[in-house]
Amino acid sequence: QVQLVESGGGLVQAGDSLRLSCAASGRTFRNYAMGWFRQAPGKEREFVAAIKWSGGITRYSDSGAGRFTISRDNAKNTVLLQMNNLKPEDTAVYYCAAVATSTPPIIPSLYNYWGQGTQVTVSS
Repeated sequence: QVQLVESGGGLVQAGDSLRLSCAASGRTFRNYAMGWFRQAPGKEREFVAAIKWSGGITRYSDSGAGRFTISRDNAKNTVLLQMNNLKPEDTAVYYCAAVATSTPPIIPSLYNYWGQGTQVTVSS
C-alpha cells in the first residue's frame, strides 16, 4: 500500500508559478513510477506529467510541455511538479498517482494509488 498526500495548490494569477509536492509513504517509493493528473469541473481526469522510478524518463502532456517540470527525490519520498507561466485553463484539482512499473504510463486507469488532490486556481 502506498499513501500519497499532495500540497502546494492555491490561487494565483495568470503568468505566476506554483510548485506542487506529493509526499509518499508505505512501500518502497523508488519502485514506483509517479504521475500528476488534473481534473477540471465537468471534465475527465487528464494526464499532466509522469516520471520513471529512477527519474531518467519524464513525460508531459502537450499543454504542460515547456511550462511544467516533474522531478522526484527518492531519498525524501517526494515528487514535485513545478508549474510556470500558469494559465486560467490550468485551473483544476491536481492529483498525484503511483504505479509499480518502470515506464510511467499516461493513462489514469493504469495507476494504482492516488492522493486526495490539491486545488489550483489561476485567475486571468
